[in-house]
Amino acid sequence: IFFPFATLHCFQLGFLIFGIKPEAAAVPVESNSSLQKRAAEFCNSVLETYKKKPLSFWFLLLLSSAAMLVAFTASSLLSRLYYANGGKSKWIISWAAVAGWPITALVLLPPYLLGRVSPTPLSLQLFVWYVLLGFLSAADNLISFHVVLEQQVMVSLLAFVFTSIGLVVNKDFQGMRSEASNFKHGEVSYAMVLTWAAITFQLGVLAVTAIVFLASTVLAGVLNAVRVPLTAIAAVVLFHDPMSGFKILSLVITVWGLGSYIVGHSSSTTNS
Repeated sequence: IFFPFATLHCFQLGFLIFGIKPEAAAVPVESNSSLQKRAAEFCNSVLETYKKKPLSFWFLLLLSSAAMLVAFTASSLLSRLYYANGGKSKWIISWAAVAGWPITALVLLPPYLLGRVSPTPLSLQLFVWYVLLGFLSAADNLISFHVVLEQQVMVSLLAFVFTSIGLVVNKDFQGMRSEASNFKHGEVSYAMVLTWAAITFQLGVLAVTAIVFLASTVLAGVLNAVRVPLTAIAAVVLFHDPMSGFKILSLVITVWGLGSYIVGHSSSTTNS
């Protein structure tokens, strides 16, 4: 029952996209037939892709995508809130983002304790990769999920160590107390901003890991681009920033890019 119903609505959506009224679709006949054929092919490819994966896959992919967009957007806004309310140190907010690395490590505990997987032996070569590679480039060289999480824990841990050294050298650990006392909404708000900055960033990292594992690095990159105008729009709503033409243009281009990815992916699926 679902698939014929969805196909019918896909036809209606195709008419709306191309600006064609259903009652006027008969003129001209050849153009109308071509548009209907394209809409039918697109809808069929979408339905075929949907049927190839279990419902749990789509649920996890949708949940991970939403978590990535929300978490990274919130992390960026918290950084903005930190500076807007009296924060001054780049080291402190950078340190807070990676200070939540134990959150990612906690995700690894259940499979370790249940004996489903074992920790990957840390060789010198692997350690060098952990230090030098970023998340997406490393994920291309490692297809198991728990290994990707392990390398993300190590990358975040090393980044935490690096920023902690920077805090010590720059004497920002001592400056935290003065920053907190001068923070616009008080010390509790200061601590909450740093805490949630750490949590949201690590949740975003976990979501990206899941998207790379479930789909591809391309989709992760597309969604990472989508979050940029989302952050700008959220800043307009929460911080009353002006809605400039540049922000509107970036939103349009992002939606265009997301639509191009969807159409391109469906076309490659149909050809294959």
